[in-house]
Amino acid sequence: MDIVTFALLGLAVGSFLNVVIIRLPKGENIAFPSSHCVKCNRALKWYHNIPLFSWLFLKGKCAFCGEKISIQYPLVEFFTMLLFIVSYLKMGNFIYGIVVALLFSSFFAMSLIDLKYKVAPDSLNLLALYLSIFTSFSFLNNFVNILLFIGGFYLLSVTVSLFIGKDALGEADIIVAGTIGGLLGLKYGVVAIFLSAFIALPAFTIVKEREDFQLPYIPFLAIATFIVFMFPKEIDLVLDFVYR
Repeated sequence: MDIVTFALLGLAVGSFLNVVIIRLPKGENIAFPSSHCVKCNRALKWYHNIPLFSWLFLKGKCAFCGEKISIQYPLVEFFTMLLFIVSYLKMGNFIYGIVVALLFSSFFAMSLIDLKYKVAPDSLNLLALYLSIFTSFSFLNNFVNILLFIGGFYLLSVTVSLFIGKDALGEADIIVAGTIGGLLGLKYGVVAIFLSAFIALPAFTIVKEREDFQLPYIPFLAIATFIVFMFPKEIDLVLDFVYR
């Protein structure tokens, strides 16, 4: 029953994330006006807003004018539902499952916004940071890890920036690093940081010659964090093999 509850919560949060992803980068109110068609501007009925299912029943089109509805809407709702389910299965606890699910949902929304707009809203970033304090009962230890990762990432950013002659990392990346420290702790947090660089390497190689292109890094940090969080035992096996 808890899995069903988490699935429904995930769909609801995913529906809200769609609003956040579209409106927040534009500085628009996420509550008003109510959901409406971007073409005909007609306010949607409640049954047009049922997460995932409404898009399927409407065949991806506005019920009023027939304008195509972006596939982003059902995909965000579906993947947020999966995040909630796996967070609960991983944590095995309702409260901690909710906290972790909301944290990764914030990461998910920030990643999509960063990919499209090359920005990371402070509201989402700080929400994830504060949630990371409460991902385990060791609140104080989590807070200390947050400070360590923020300080370490800031020092790394300043050092690399001096060598390459331009800003290496944004302030948002530094806050995300703090969240990673709070969630994963020192050992696994460091692994996630290095793994994110490894995952990002092919993309960086492709775009490094383009002076006008800024590689969004938050998606790589989010993916690496999720992998390490879900598979710590496998990470330990890899580390034991490397340092054997």
